[in-house]
Amino acid sequence: MITSRKEYRRYVAADIAAYGLQRVSLYNWLRIDQLRFQLRLRRLEYLTNCRRWRLLSRAVLEVMNHGLAVRLGVTVPKNVFGPGLCLVHRGTVVVSPLAKVGANCRIHPSTSIGDYNGAPTLGDNVYIGPGAKLFGPITIGNNVAIGANAVVNSSVGDNCTIGGIPARVLSDKGALEQGVFPQHND
Repeated sequence: MITSRKEYRRYVAADIAAYGLQRVSLYNWLRIDQLRFQLRLRRLEYLTNCRRWRLLSRAVLEVMNHGLAVRLGVTVPKNVFGPGLCLVHRGTVVVSPLAKVGANCRIHPSTSIGDYNGAPTLGDNVYIGPGAKLFGPITIGNNVAIGANAVVNSSVGDNCTIGGIPARVLSDKGALEQGVFPQHND
């Protein structure tokens, strides 16, 4: 959760790096809608958590971000994701406001995280393939790759690849070892 201006800058830099960029140019700002959505989301988190007196700017940003979220097809609430979030493509991404996700998460379209029975807690460096569904109060460890169309309804440890319906461990090789995250020098 963003609690200071320094953390806000760290989150924004990590989000930009998740797309393989050094900085955001006007070209990238106009071209990558997902990144524009995320940067607005981070600004909204910062204004909500640190600058409570900026009600008008927060309201305007909320409306602008909601319009972009509808166009992208994403439902991503505030204060759920750690730094380094990457929404890979446009498409339906639904995340429960009760979910907690660590740093460097890559999410593909048609993904659902959480339901009315509870929301999952995801560790760092989690890759979520297209169409994956994560339900219930489960815990997903660090460096986990979740395959396409997997239905995850039980907890999983660190450094593994899971897939299937219901999801089971397919490999003890984590998301970092498989190369699903670009390596950045911070």
